[in-house]
Amino acid sequence: MNMNRRSFLQTTLTTAAVAGATWFDVPQILAKEAKLSKARQASLKKYGGFPMGIQSYSLRAFGIDGKEGALQKIDDLGLHWVEFFGRHYPITPDKKKIGEMNAKLAKHDMSVSSHGVNGFGKNHEANEKIFQFAKLAGIPNISANPKPDSFESLDKLVKKYDIRIAIHNHGPDALYDKIDDALKAVKGHDKRIGFCADLGHYIRSSEDPVEVIHKLGDRLYGVHLKDFAEQKKKTHGVILGKGHLDVTGVFKALKKVGFPANGALSLEYEENAANPIPDIQECLAVAAEGAQKALKS
Repeated sequence: MNMNRRSFLQTTLTTAAVAGATWFDVPQILAKEAKLSKARQASLKKYGGFPMGIQSYSLRAFGIDGKEGALQKIDDLGLHWVEFFGRHYPITPDKKKIGEMNAKLAKHDMSVSSHGVNGFGKNHEANEKIFQFAKLAGIPNISANPKPDSFESLDKLVKKYDIRIAIHNHGPDALYDKIDDALKAVKGHDKRIGFCADLGHYIRSSEDPVEVIHKLGDRLYGVHLKDFAEQKKKTHGVILGKGHLDVTGVFKALKKVGFPANGALSLEYEENAANPIPDIQECLAVAAEGAQKALKS
């Protein structure tokens, strides 16, 4: 029953996204059609209609299972959407292993919003293995760092599997450093090849995160909520809003561009890996406040 509900939930999200629904439409759509758990409804209400998630890299110092594992910590944070990085959820063709992970997610009332950051190159067969995994696991987005020679392959794969590629920026000197670098990369390619905007790395690249969201627009399929102290290559992460991130402005921009119902909105906090929970809680409180202000604007 839990697995059927999880599958139906993801299908409903996808249907809503195709219909042009945004995160701000999701609470009404899902409450009616997918019979969301009370916990998920409460989370949506807390974050102004946005299903707030987390990039599990924030909890990289922990395993996936057990009382001190990442899943339990995410559960304790009151989050129901997770973007996994590879060590927490290794790419696999094994349906049994995928089924085991799905059972764990169902136990914690969670869905996988995205997976990555994954690399893609010219090898079509290697690229397809990642898509096959995502399809089996019911993952709608793959955050990615694709090489320029991978796009011919990716055009075919996003069409075949109807799974999005969300190009992730890694800051100064990286392949997709500036907004224009990302926009040029996808020009002429399938609309399902879009972006995962790491707002912290854009700060390091001296870009305005709010402007980033507006410019990436309807090809924005993922967001890493992150803040840095300074707009330069070498700096350090801070609590949301204490650096250069206009948190309310970010949520207003996401609302304006119509961030899709099955996109991946993920807090990512990279500092204090051994004991990140207090800082993550503070970041989530700031995010909730910003989302509520954006909802009322």
